[in-house]
Amino acid sequence: MDLDESTEADGSNASADAYALTSQPEAKMPAPESEPEPATAHSARRPGTKTPLFHAMHSERYQRQAIIRHIQEEITHRKLICYVAGSSAQITRNDVLGVADLLHNLVKGENLDLLLHTPGGDMDAAEKLITMVRTRVNTGQLRVIVPDFAKSAGTLMAIGADEILMSDPSELGPIDPQITLNDAHGNAIPHSIQSYLDAYKSHSEALRLKPDDPVARLMLDKLDPATVKLFEAARDRARAFAEGQLKRSKLRDGHSYTKVAYDLLDTTRWLSHGQMIDHEDAFTLGLNVTYLEPDSIAWQHFWQLYTLQRMSIKDGCKLFESDWVSVPMEA
Repeated sequence: MDLDESTEADGSNASADAYALTSQPEAKMPAPESEPEPATAHSARRPGTKTPLFHAMHSERYQRQAIIRHIQEEITHRKLICYVAGSSAQITRNDVLGVADLLHNLVKGENLDLLLHTPGGDMDAAEKLITMVRTRVNTGQLRVIVPDFAKSAGTLMAIGADEILMSDPSELGPIDPQITLNDAHGNAIPHSIQSYLDAYKSHSEALRLKPDDPVARLMLDKLDPATVKLFEAARDRARAFAEGQLKRSKLRDGHSYTKVAYDLLDTTRWLSHGQMIDHEDAFTLGLNVTYLEPDSIAWQHFWQLYTLQRMSIKDGCKLFESDWVSVPMEA
């Protein structure tokens, strides 16, 4: 473990501490003609280091960062950054702070691995985060490692990678946008925008064929045309985001980025927003997925790191971590 790390989540700076201990003037300087005073055991200065108590308090973080360094140096030979969120911690604009810290010491153009675990969230924020990462990677290769799940907006981030690493526990998800509406009892219920649009299209077609259809008329009266327009814009936004990501990634031969984006939005294929898209589904869709056996050395290291990170945060928290940075944040 390197005790001279200068970027710590708690803001401590070993180099600055060492400077503070060694650069202060003595209270009494010897006269020019005097011989310098000999150093004694009591006057000898130690380099600035963190205290044993500090290390004990942060031992779990140091353990995880030691695993990250081992993965980088012995397994993948490329830098690894991690975004791990609790089950209710969605992607937001505040995540820019954590991702910017992860990218701070990375060399532009070098290959990079991003370990990503998220339930999804703000699509616009997700676009900004993955754009930040891709800009720093530049001409290098970006791999996204999905240890558990990267759903919805997390899937939109993952599909922009040159390669996605998955194993048996890994899953992506449909990218159809969701909206939360209150039911008659005031309960907040998430709804698929695409399902709303499909219902509007179905009842409109029924009424066109049979203008006196009372069911179609009743259902259309419950669907607001202005909301339909808003939802169409959200759907088109998701499709455009997906297509832009896929253009920058590497699809398998013979697959169209337009078709892949459409398939990820297809609510007739993915019957719920939380439905699992495993490595086989992702491969069939045309995504550049590499499957790692659960007992492979690489996957065992990724999984060990992920479980330690996941256990260190609550459901409403996120962890941004690399070999140099460890920043927990409330959602």
